[in-house]
Parts: sequence; C-alpha cells; structure tokens
Amino acid sequence: MNYLLGLDIGTSGVKAILISVDGKVITTADHSYSLITPEAGWAEQNPEDWWEATVKVINNVIKESNINTKNLKGISLSGQMHSSVFLDEKMEVIRPAILWSDTRTSKQCQEIYDKVGGLKSLMKYVSNPALEGFTAPKILWLRENEPQNYQQVYKVMLPKDYIRYKLTCEIYAEVTDAAGTLLFDVKKNNWSEKMLENLDIDREFLLPVLKSIDIAGKITANVARKTGLEIGTPVVAGGADNACGAVGSGIIKEGRVMVSIGSSGVVLAQSDNPAADNKGRIHLFNHAKPGSWYMMGVMLSAGMSFSWLKEKLYCNIYDYKSLNKKAEKVNPGSGGLIFLPYLYGERTPHADSNARGVFFGISGKHEQGHFIRSVMEGVSFGLRDSLELIKEKGIKIDEVRVIGGGAKSEVWQQMLADILREEISLINIEEGPAFGAALIAGVGVGEYNNFAETEEIIKVKRRISPDKKISKSYNKFYEIFKGLYHSLKDDFKKLSRV
Repeated sequence: MNYLLGLDIGTSGVKAILISVDGKVITTADHSYSLITPEAGWAEQNPEDWWEATVKVINNVIKESNINTKNLKGISLSGQMHSSVFLDEKMEVIRPAILWSDTRTSKQCQEIYDKVGGLKSLMKYVSNPALEGFTAPKILWLRENEPQNYQQVYKVMLPKDYIRYKLTCEIYAEVTDAAGTLLFDVKKNNWSEKMLENLDIDREFLLPVLKSIDIAGKITANVARKTGLEIGTPVVAGGADNACGAVGSGIIKEGRVMVSIGSSGVVLAQSDNPAADNKGRIHLFNHAKPGSWYMMGVMLSAGMSFSWLKEKLYCNIYDYKSLNKKAEKVNPGSGGLIFLPYLYGERTPHADSNARGVFFGISGKHEQGHFIRSVMEGVSFGLRDSLELIKEKGIKIDEVRVIGGGAKSEVWQQMLADILREEISLINIEEGPAFGAALIAGVGVGEYNNFAETEEIIKVKRRISPDKKISKSYNKFYEIFKGLYHSLKDDFKKLSRV
C-alpha cells in the first residue's frame, strides 16, 4: 500500500495526517505553539516554533503508523494565509512572523488605496481589497516602523512555503497562497508589476510561483535524519489552508459550496470564471485545482462566538452538549433576540475592524437558551451574508457541504439549512486542510491522475433539508439582522475613539 502525508501549518499548531492512497486515515499527530501579542491587536509567532512542531509531528506519525517509509510517495503542505516571514540573505528569520490576524496595519491599508488609486484600481490589479490581514500592508509596516529590519530583507515567505523550504532547501511560492498577499494578479497568475511599482516593493523579495500540484523539491538528507522520512521523498507545493480545506471537502467543481464553522466562518465556492466582486465584499483567490478559482466570504467570529459564550458569558458552567440542548428548546428566532457576531470586527461583507458584537432586542422574557440560540443564529445569518454575495456573482449552487465544529451540532445543522434556505450535506471527512494537502500530494506525484479521482474518497453521509415554514420566518429576522450593522456603523466608529 502507498501512502501520502499532509501537513497543516496552522495558527494554533501543526497537524500531520498520514493517509493511504484510497483515502483511509492511518494516523494523525498535532503539536501546538503559542501566540505572541506584544501589543493590543498584534499577533506574531516564531517560525522556528513551526519548524520544531513540524519535525515532531512527522516523527510521531512515522513511529505510530509503523509504515515502510519507502511507500510514502509524497508530502504536501497547507498553511495559514497572509502571514509574513521576513528572511535575510542567509535565509535566516529577521523577526517574528506577523500573522493574518494582526490588525496593526490599518494605516498601511489606507496608504495602499492612496498609492494605487482606490478600490477600483486595486480590484483591477489583484481582485481583492486592502485588509489588515494581507501580506502587502505588513511589508509596508516593516519599512515604516522597523527600517533596520527592512534593510535586511532578502525574501518574504508565507508560513507553509517557509516550512517547505526547511524540508527541501528549495525556495518557491505557490499560487493559492500568493493570491492572498495583495501583490498577485489572481486572474493572470503572476506577481502584479503594477502593485509592486506603486508600493515600491522590490520584486526580488518575491519567489517563483508554482501550481499547487507541482513538485517543489525533495526531502534532504538532514531532514531525513531528523524525521525518519526517506531522502528524496517528493514534496508537492501545496496550498493555502482554505484551498486545501476545499480540496479535502470535495469543492473541486462548480456548483459545490463549502460552509465551514471553525473559529472563523468560511463560505467558499469553486469557480471556473475569475469574476471578482467590484465592491471587494468577497475574496477571489486561485484554487489548488489548476485553471480554477474560488470565491470566499470570511466572518471572523463564528465558532469563536460560541466558545466566547461558553467561556466568558457562562464561565464554562455548561459544556457544548448542554448549550446545544438549551438552544434546542427555544423556538427559531430566539424570541426576537438577534446577535451580531462581530466580536473582533468583521471581514465579509463588512470590512470593518471597528464593528462589535451586539445583542439586539433583549427583553425580560429572555432566558439563557434564548441567548445561546441567538448566537448560533447570528453566526448563521453572517454566513448567509457571504452565500448571498456568491449567488449575486452568478455562481450556481447545487450542493452546500458543511464542515467544522459547528457541523457536529444537530440543532445547528438544521438551523443552517433553514437560514441558508439550502439543503446541506455532511461528509465523511473531518480532518480539514491537512487531509486536502495529502490529496494534493497524491495528484502531484501521480497517485491520482487528477482531482476528479479523489471524488470516491469524499462521501456525503447525510443531507438535511430546510423547513420552508421556518425558513420563511427566519427570512424576516435576517432582514433585521442585515439592517443592524448599517444602523450602528457610525456608532461603532465613535466607540472605537472613546
């Protein structure tokens, strides 16, 4: 039997998954690391922590599986998007990486709009708006705030590309991650010379760009000694976490949509046509499947809103099972209680770091169950925002596949179907981006001829239809939900100044 290894370089840790080529999960391993927050709104990590964690999880899966490593045919990687690794001429890390969740670059985002000529020009060049999480504003921040570090910069890499370099000693970027830098022409699959010129960023900082399925290098002798891998094992370029998550969920053809309720919420649809939203409300990125793209809406606090409710509002008195039971006893609409899930600002459809969470419509009749259910409903309404924008762009929807922690809750499953007004599908794969990375490795080394051959691995295990009567009722609450942000937008801004 032949095997494939997927690695996910995430924000909280590295996950490794070893699968057989028929899609069976042999073993998994993960190792966490800490977040560095030197100032409010800052989020950094040491790339060396990623590397140490990677070595550990590879060692663990090799030992636990007891496979013949000669039968491990390929490795690929997934990783957190946008986060920046600054390297000097010796390919040594200059400073801690600035992560996707870091919000220090609001000033630089405005500078990008000013230098490029506004949103219209930015959408023309890179198909995405300037947001704090993207890579380009981080480069500008470094130039303006740490000039000594900036002068040392030789290359700028993304997390999984840095780890792949450590595995192979080869220096490459990859198309799905490059798409999230704000320096890449998503439609033309090239670095945007216009962006580099307008922002005065050195072209030499950037790396040659591979397709996700290209072989980027081979395991070196030094890495083989550290990990137990075979020297020369092919390492495939891989993809951004959302692109790999899409592959691992079977979102590889038009008509399929992925809805993910993790800490953040994602609504993602594969597209054969790179038609960006001119208003920049949803993202357009290159997909791991060659010659295709995906549209994506992101809400910052999806499952995070539910965990906040559990940990902060109810002080961990209840476990998640108990919270779900309380929510189930409350009628749809939560007795008129509506929750805005903007605990840490929002990204889609409101790119607003000032937005904040709100409980609207509180009355004396509301009890714990109402608050619990309203949080779940508010997250679902936020996900519908993204789905409606994707529909607006003319993407047909044949199937909605729901993954992530929220997908494990039966009450949330039905709620999603009712609020999205779509039949939802639950699949047999729960391993996330690392699984998708393993499948990408399989395509890259020829174990699968194309992504279509992975269809047999990812199965729909259950479908849930919306209740038309409840959907109609939810639609009225959704209209109120949509209006609340616009009513409070100016107040959010005033609050941020107090």
